[in-house]
Amino acid sequence: MAQKLYITTSPHVHCGDTIERNMRWVIWALMPALFASFFMFGLGALIVTATSVLSCLFFEWFITRFLLKRPSTLGDLSAVITGILLAFNLPSNIPLYMIVVGALVAIGIGKMAFGGLGNNPFNPALVGRVFLLISFPARMTSWPVPHQLTAYTDAVTGATPMNLIGQIAGGNSAAADQLPGLGDLFLGNIGGCIGEVSALMLLIGFVILLCSKVITWHIPVSILGTVTVLTGIMWLINPVLYVNPLYHLCSGGLMLGAIFMATDYVTSPMTPKGMVWYGIGIGFLTVVIRYFGSYPEGMSFAILIMNAVTPLINNWCKPKRFGEAVK
Repeated sequence: MAQKLYITTSPHVHCGDTIERNMRWVIWALMPALFASFFMFGLGALIVTATSVLSCLFFEWFITRFLLKRPSTLGDLSAVITGILLAFNLPSNIPLYMIVVGALVAIGIGKMAFGGLGNNPFNPALVGRVFLLISFPARMTSWPVPHQLTAYTDAVTGATPMNLIGQIAGGNSAAADQLPGLGDLFLGNIGGCIGEVSALMLLIGFVILLCSKVITWHIPVSILGTVTVLTGIMWLINPVLYVNPLYHLCSGGLMLGAIFMATDYVTSPMTPKGMVWYGIGIGFLTVVIRYFGSYPEGMSFAILIMNAVTPLINNWCKPKRFGEAVK
């Protein structure tokens, strides 16, 4: 019998890239910030991260097994990353039941309700984080100060740099004296969410993702560049009310969001041009919310808003078809 010819859809030549391979690199890139969180917040960071990851794994397994009746998808490691990123967006003294609720919303509503990985229009970890922020605003804005290695729910709390920057913009000049130095902001010796405090460790993760070619520079650089330009203009106009742009770059969830959340394959544009416009939109919305909104931090809301705009950006920034006539 003659050998059969099998015809399949493209691509016919594969580069060896897989979901699991990319997810493993993301996990490795998150490790420096994770170790920094353990050093700064001790037992609380360990408890929050472990609870978040285990909860996300359980809910994805349960929903896939009993509700969707599909084979397990835990092997792609996306639930692990969702759990780590959700934990990175939480304070180190948050009650355990809130973490479980956030994981349920992140996996159940943010991801599996749309069909699982590849179908979700919004970043699942941010869906869980914003749900907790709106539902439990007091606990989600209670920030332990670093270096309480054995404290958890009884941790001493204090104002974060973003709170102080908001107070300065509101005319409270005394808040400027409480603002940490740029060195503390860069290294992470400040209060805040457990995974966002150390800009240095997040930048190390950025280098790892770039070198492994998991992400490109377009989204992070366009976000950080937009924030730098806009906050720099405000600082030049009135340096009394508006702080140096470096404080914005090293404060809040800007680095974490720009490097690890806005670059999510599923919820970000496909073309380099679209990525740049997407990043500019996130940077612009972040500055607007930080300066003129009710919340001192606007990164989560900015990313979710631009997640919703991603289909429009993809439609606008379609690559030119091979053989298409130049107009």
